Amino acid sequence: MVYIHSWQEFQDAAESLYAKAPNKARYCVKWKSSEGKLVLKITDDVTCLKFKTNSSIFLNRFEALNLSLMQKMQNSKPHEEPTGIATPALLPPAENDRANSPAPAQTTSALPSASVAGGGVKKKKPKKKK
Repeated sequence: MVYIHSWQEFQDAAESLYAKAPNKARYCVKWKSSEGKLVLKITDDVTCLKFKTNSSIFLNRFEALNLSLMQKMQNSKPHEEPTGIATPALLPPAENDRANSPAPAQTTSALPSASVAGGGVKKKKPKKKK
């Protein structure tokens, strides 16, 4: 188990190791907060690849590798999030109705609102002394 010092080498080797044996590959992430150290390990019981760093620069790269491996594990392609302002067609039905109505309808109910009731935690009754 030798640590790989180059991030790009580790990422390429980790993705190819997973692609070679997806049913046997295991991916482990360790964060040692006392040392501020991140340790990544991927193995298929024959090959073991490790990478460690204490630099915060690698956190974005780690997230990208994590996302890539998770997508491969789920057998899915990355979906693109819409960029721009939400149109009424993209809003949930309740918001879509409000966007099309001229004035919001006032509704009254006989039930008290949740914000009026405080806490919702019952106090324990003290035990009776015998």
